[in-house]
Amino acid sequence: MNGLLIKLKRELEIRNFSRQTVSAYIYSMENFLEYSNNKGLNEQTVKEYIQKSLKNKNPASVRRDLFAIKFFFEKILKQKIYIANPKKNNPLPEILTVDEIRKMIISANNIKHKIIIKMLYGCGLRVSEIVNLKKENINFRENLIHIKLAKGKKDRFVKIPESIKKELESYCNLLNENILFPSNRGGKLTKNTIQKIVQSSAKKAKIKKRVYPHLLRHSFATHLLEQGTDLRIIQKLLGHSDIKTTQIYTHISQANIKNIKSPLDNI
Repeated sequence: MNGLLIKLKRELEIRNFSRQTVSAYIYSMENFLEYSNNKGLNEQTVKEYIQKSLKNKNPASVRRDLFAIKFFFEKILKQKIYIANPKKNNPLPEILTVDEIRKMIISANNIKHKIIIKMLYGCGLRVSEIVNLKKENINFRENLIHIKLAKGKKDRFVKIPESIKKELESYCNLLNENILFPSNRGGKLTKNTIQKIVQSSAKKAKIKKRVYPHLLRHSFATHLLEQGTDLRIIQKLLGHSDIKTTQIYTHISQANIKNIKSPLDNI
């Protein structure tokens, strides 16, 4: 079985999949191969595995597992399996208000933590983009941040919020290394550390919602839409390949609902 995983890893890497995707596919396949031991590598075993997984896992996680399994069967075993992807649950995230984000920033422990929260929200960055940022990516003259090799291995530019420019420039001038957010132990901060920074600030700000780094990105996009920013511009800022991904924010935003006048009000 280990030989099959080595073949899978090689196939993913020569296709230039991201390290995160390679790791996720290998993890999914390890679990499936363990389950399929003595059962046979065939479509029936996959169906049983998916059916069992749906009883105790999120459908989105099971879908990701199935993508990995289908890739494995097609590219490594040279077999096609015909299994429909499980339907996803689509709960809308509970967006933070501007006031809640302001309280989080005030509650942050230090300058570095404050800037991280400000950039997650003010630039709509992913956690992976925050941890990989370097000083050389910040262009203060053009007011732009160059996000390199983001999700899908694409580059994009985002604007430096005017309210953070001086603070960010002062912070950069104090840094002795190129990594924008270094760990105290050397190297980059981990995604887990960013998660803890955000959750700690939310807890201190006494926010009752479930707060996580990506929620700040959701809030950034939703607030831009409510300000009247064109959806295509938001798509570009977020680095979405498909406008359909960005359109979720038209469902999240409650601005249009709040502005509707009920016919009852005419009575």
